[in-house]
Amino acid sequence: MVVVPGIVMRSAAGNAYHFDAGALCLELLTTGGPGAFGRYEILQEPGDLAAWAERSRITPTPVLRLTEPDVDLARRVRDALFRTVVARTCGGLPEFGVPAGTRADLDVLNEAAARPPLVPVIGEAEERAWAGPATGAQLLSTVARDAVDLLTGPYAERVRMCAGERCYLVYADVSRPGRRRWCSMEHCGNRHKVRALRARRSEEKPEEGEG
Repeated sequence: MVVVPGIVMRSAAGNAYHFDAGALCLELLTTGGPGAFGRYEILQEPGDLAAWAERSRITPTPVLRLTEPDVDLARRVRDALFRTVVARTCGGLPEFGVPAGTRADLDVLNEAAARPPLVPVIGEAEERAWAGPATGAQLLSTVARDAVDLLTGPYAERVRMCAGERCYLVYADVSRPGRRRWCSMEHCGNRHKVRALRARRSEEKPEEGEG
């Protein structure tokens, strides 16, 4: 069975679509964010962080022992990463209360990455597993290390924000052509095609009295 990386998102209208962020760390950005993006906050308690881990591309889902401080750490790591990637993609979103990332944000990521990460082991059935139960600090160290790898690796220049109108999802374009523009063809890509088609039809419509 082929597992397609990514998570299921829902539009404002409630329609489900598949979003492949291209990296584990960028999947964390779907849980909310700083400034005006706080309205989308879903990390309210340890169970919410566990639910995100289950939806993420971490395979298999680790057994976790989470606490309230872990939720606070998750938010700090996420917000620092959001400001950092926004600085790279568009220079900041001051209209939403999100300035460009600073050295302090990188320090948050580095501090989280310096902690022990999730530890892979060979399970009872000789399958891949994680030593555990793991802590929230281990989970977020794994996420932060992924951020370090992404932002200093070959796809650093391919971290982009969706080109869709009023869409601020961030992804890493890991495709071979490197021409990805949308969070998802099911969502923003499709909406763009529909608008373009309507515009063409409007241009092709004959003026009244012609013909």
